[in-house]
Amino acid sequence: QVQVVESGGGLVQAGGSLRVSCVVSGGTFEEYAMGWFRQGPGKEREFVAAISWTGGSTYYADSVKGRFTISRDNAKNTVYLQMNSLKPEDTATYYCAAARFRNAVLTRATDYNYWGQGTQVTVSS
Repeated sequence: QVQVVESGGGLVQAGGSLRVSCVVSGGTFEEYAMGWFRQGPGKEREFVAAISWTGGSTYYADSVKGRFTISRDNAKNTVYLQMNSLKPEDTATYYCAAARFRNAVLTRATDYNYWGQGTQVTVSS
């Protein structure tokens, strides 16, 4: 059984940085394309960033481009989201997802097979 577990959320001031992590267990991590999504208060879940199985391809939502960086360490079964220059509107629960479609960057939530429970990121103004 594949498990996806996020960590690293917290409270940070606007302009600050935070890195969230996601560990995948119970499957072959190299077989998965990975993505990060978020859901803010009163909002729908939205795509944030995605990465292919090698890490050679990445894609970002316009709202985070230039501020967030997605990366992965296949030896550690872990994907990261480095978030810099955080804004109050980045406040959300951040979800990690894995898709059995490794050679792609996927932006639709419906393309992902496994999801974590989320980690809360709060940016104060």
